[in-house]
Formats: sequence, structure tokens, C-alpha cells
Amino acid sequence: MSNNTDPTHPNIATPASTVPIESADASNKSASSWKLFSQLLPFVLNYKKTMIAAFAALIFTAIVNLSMGQGIRYVFDSGFVANSEAALNQSLAILMGLIFLGSIGTFIRFYLMTWLGERVIADIRKAVFAHIVQLHPSYFEENRSGEIMSRLTTDTTLLQSIIGSSLSMAMRSVLMVIGALIMLLFTNIKLTLIVLAAVPLVIVPILVIGRRVRTLSRTSQDRIADVGAYAGEIVQQIKTVQSYNRESFENNAFSNEVEGAFAVAKKRIMQRSSMFAAVSILSGLAVGVMVWVGGNDVINGTMTGGDLAAFVFYAIMVAMGVATVSEVMGELQRAAGATERLLELMAVKSDILSPTSPLTLPESYQHHLSLQQVGFNYPSRPDKAALKDITLDIETGETVALVGPSGAGKSTLFELLLRFYDPQTGSIKLKDVDIRQLDLSEARQQVALVPQQPVLFSNNVINNIRYGRPDASDEEVYAAAKAAFADEFIQKLPAKYESYLGENGVRLSGGQKQRIVIARAILNDPALLLLDEATSALDAESEFQVQKALDILMSNRTTLIIAHRLATVKNADRIVVMDDGQIVAQGTHDELVASSPLYQRLAELQFGNGKTEQALESRDR
Repeated sequence: MSNNTDPTHPNIATPASTVPIESADASNKSASSWKLFSQLLPFVLNYKKTMIAAFAALIFTAIVNLSMGQGIRYVFDSGFVANSEAALNQSLAILMGLIFLGSIGTFIRFYLMTWLGERVIADIRKAVFAHIVQLHPSYFEENRSGEIMSRLTTDTTLLQSIIGSSLSMAMRSVLMVIGALIMLLFTNIKLTLIVLAAVPLVIVPILVIGRRVRTLSRTSQDRIADVGAYAGEIVQQIKTVQSYNRESFENNAFSNEVEGAFAVAKKRIMQRSSMFAAVSILSGLAVGVMVWVGGNDVINGTMTGGDLAAFVFYAIMVAMGVATVSEVMGELQRAAGATERLLELMAVKSDILSPTSPLTLPESYQHHLSLQQVGFNYPSRPDKAALKDITLDIETGETVALVGPSGAGKSTLFELLLRFYDPQTGSIKLKDVDIRQLDLSEARQQVALVPQQPVLFSNNVINNIRYGRPDASDEEVYAAAKAAFADEFIQKLPAKYESYLGENGVRLSGGQKQRIVIARAILNDPALLLLDEATSALDAESEFQVQKALDILMSNRTTLIIAHRLATVKNADRIVVMDDGQIVAQGTHDELVASSPLYQRLAELQFGNGKTEQALESRDR
């Protein structure tokens, strides 16, 4: 795995450093909206033919609409003023024809631009998600999942409305304004100068207020993300909320989050409304002055009624175009905030990467797994060592148990073996090759983890098992389920292997979930197996079934086991005792009972003084 996004989609930002998404890069904040949007341009350019077709339809529609002004002039001068019914009918027929052609062009333009917006946002979502799933796990410990999902969904939805709708409106309006101004110049230069004098006055509020809208839009999107993150957390922990009767408290807390987001939205709406009002007033005044001057010219005979009607048509077209552009500018400023948030997410660089020239695992080697003077501090706790000078060699097919009090570093060791983190000192070698020199996917393919809390996806049974090896056949999935002693209860489910399990397998018991996870690991067929208290949360009957499945999974396989219950690891080939991030003793059960004070104390706490051996033996029987 690397830090590149899906190769079918361009990388929309060049990562510079790893930063939490709550903090914005100062350079991004000062960047113009157009500079931000330019980084999305590669996505749009993937569909050049669609863009060209949409732009052609846009030009065609603009020409037709501009021609209507001449049709109106012809209706007035040749029909009304000349009192010619035939000329009136002819001019109206031409006008209706232009309207019909314009509607066809509008349909094509709207369809193509809307399609383009949906397609581009789909590509952006895929690129963002492809980047997210490659980030190092610690990133998700430091940033809320709800905030990340808000950027993937809400922010991209906002961009979709801009690309598919607002951008089309802006392009049409700009063309219409330019075309209408040209037609105004041909119709009456004096009146055109009045209209042109008003344009700079209209642009000023767009530029000044637009900057404030962008800032408030960014803040508004952040607050909406906070609302989504808070709601998601409460829904995930709903049983805890209800068991402590905290529904009213959470309702009030959520209401405060929503009201906070609404307060920011009100400020943004006030700014946008002020901008629209200023543009409308100034545009209306310009049209009013122009009509007054033109009306006097008609009265004085220096201008025909048809020319004035055409001029008013074009002037209104300019005013409406400028108003539309101002509205779109407000939308663009809002979208700039969403774009900024997406670019920040895409700019995060993963700390865990595959090497440029990875090595391959050798056929012959000395140790299956070797840790040499490994030292590690979590990024969030740089002053506290989680592992200190860990040196350990594990042979092929050996079963090694890790025991010790909570916080001793056992789970941390597993995270390093899966390369969720890299040690600050020392090395971890798989088949005598440093795992940092292996391709990340190849290194992880060698390992399978059966965690204490089984993880299932919102899918059916067969796909949850097949997650261990996506190319596995149905027969191989069934065989893995039988080996994990899961087939019996699966056959009793309503749709058997096609049964939907709900979020995180909510429809199964703890023991059933664990056996599905073990079936997944069996299907994966790893060379190195990691068991993290896989039976600790189960009742006696479920533990018995799961332990049978684990025995099959562990057979002829290098296995590391984290265990707090010593009875489950008494028969391990070797037991490693850890405390405060260090290995303090290792050996067989009998050797440690005789030589390790910590191991003795752990055994006595579980089975009582003087009864350690008897309790363990009774438990085994």
C-alpha cells in the first residue's frame, strides 16, 4: 500500500506533512477560491468530450436567446408600429421558433452538466476514500470518524451542486452578459455606457462580501460535521446512553450542537442575502436609469420603440446575468470552504508506506519472526515508552503466549507486527527480512488477527467470511466455516450463508461472531496467527466451541497469543511475561511458576495461594 490514490483518479493535492484535519493550512486559508477549484480540474478534464458537448450546447443556447432580442425588435417595429398583421404573425412565429430551439439547447446543456457534476463527484469520492483507507491507524485515533465522513459525504454533495448546476448557470450567465453587452453596443452606445457604468458597482459587493461568505461557509461545514460526529457516536453507544438514563442529557447536548451550527448558518445567510440585495438594487437602478434615458430618446424621435424594447431586453438580460453570477459566486465561496476541507484531508500523508523497491520473502530463513531491541512510543504519548528494548525470536510452528498486567505492551506488540505503527528503535523481521523493507500488503498477508472483540461488517455471512480471501470459492468458504465450527449455527439462520448480519454482526451472539472471524482467518490461511484474548468475553459453552476452532486454526502454524487467563496458555511452547513494556521472563509454565515472581503473582490472583497447580490442572480437565 502506498500514499497514492486510485490510479484511475488524479491526486488532487500534493501532501506535505501529516496534520490533523481540525487544523487548516495557513496557505490554504489565504488561497483564492479559483486556486482551490483548479486542484479539482483534473477530475473534470477526464470527461473532455462531455465538457465540449455541454459548452457547445451552452453557446447554441446563448446565441438563440440573444437572437430573441432582435425578434422582439422586429415584432415592435414591423408588427405593432407598422400595423401589419402578416408581419406580426411572421415575427411571432420566428420568436416562437427561437424559444423552441432554446429549450432544446437548454435541455442538452442541463443534462450534460448535471451528468458531469454527478460523475466528477463520484470520482472525487472514490479518490478521497481510496486515500482515507491508506492512512495510518493512528490518524483515526486522533480524528473523529464523523468528521471524516462529513468531508466524504456532505462536502462532496455541496461540490456536486456547484459543478452540476451552479457552474452551468455561471457559464451561461457570463456568456449572456458578454453577448448582451455586445448587442447593446450595436443598438445604442449611449445607453450601453450607462449599463457599463453600473457593472463595477455591482462587482464590488460580490468581491467584498464573498470573502466573508467563504470564511463563514468553512465554519458552517465544520459545525455540521460536529453535529454528524456527535449523533454518530450516540447512536453507536445507544445502549450505554439508555442504561444510564441519559436520553434527556444527550437530547439537550445534541440540541446545543445543532443550534450552534444554525447560528453560524444564520451569519452566512445574512451575508449572502446582503450581497444579493446590493446586487439587485444596483442592477435595478441601472436598468431604471437606462429606461428613463431611452424613453426620452423614443419620445424625441432619436430611437425607435423596437430598438428600446430590444435594448430593455438585453439590459434586463445583463442585470439578470450579473445577479445570477453574484448568486453563484456566493455558492462558489461556500463550496470553497468544502473544497478546502477535502484538500486538507487529501493532503494528509500516511506514516506507514511501502518502500520504493520492496524485498521479497526468502524460501529459507533462520527465524520466522524476530524482534531486535524494539522500542516504541505512541505519537500521542511521546514521553511514555510503550515498548522498551524488546528482543524475541520465534520459530516456525511455535506457539508463544504473551502474559502480563494491563498496559504491559502486549497489544502494542501486535500492532507493530501488523505494521499499524513502526518502532522508533530496533527492527521487526519476518523470515529474516525487516518488515519495513517488504511491500505493505505482502507483509500483512502473512498475518491474521483474531481480536478479543470480533469485527463483522454490515453484510451477509458468506461475504464476512470471504473478507479473509476475496477470491475464495463458495466451497472454500463453507469448508472454512465447518473448520471453525460455525456451519452448524449458520445453517439455522433464515437465509443460511446469505443471511444479513446487521451492523457489526448484531444478530449473532458473541461466540457465533468469534467463530465467523475464525472462519475468516482459516480462509486467509496465514503463516503467522495473532490471537488477542479470543475467548475471554465468552461463556463456557461458547468458549469451548471457539477453542475447538482455534485449535484447528493454530495447527502447524506460528502463533502468538495474548492471554490474561493463564489456564488457556499453560500448554504453549513458550510463555513470555511482559511488564511495563519489557520482557521480564520467558519459559514454560512450570519454569515460570518456579522462577518468575510476576507470573507467580498472576497465577495466585487467579487461582488462590497454594492452589495454582491444582486449579490449572482442574481447569484443563
